[in-house]
Amino acid sequence: MRVYSPSAEVQGHGPGQEILQTGKREIQLSALDPVGNYAVQPRFSDGHDTGLFTWEYLYFLGSQQERLWQEYAQRLQAAGVDRDAPMPEKSGPACASH
Repeated sequence: MRVYSPSAEVQGHGPGQEILQTGKREIQLSALDPVGNYAVQPRFSDGHDTGLFTWEYLYFLGSQQERLWQEYAQRLQAAGVDRDAPMPEKSGPACASH
């Protein structure tokens, strides 16, 4: 769930800007907040708390789990990165203005 978060931090701001997530094996779901009647907003133990998971998106993740897992493994291999490697440090300012 964490590596497929619909947030801009994971998905980027458009096609081709996705950020391959690594170092997330031990991440736990620490809270799950309802958002209206259409989504939930999870909070993860690594501090990630952006991204609304609609019921439709959650169904997609569950129904396509095997395929998505294979795609994730292929992306890791293509990038020459280990699943447990720490995420690179962020460069530049975040999306929000300071």
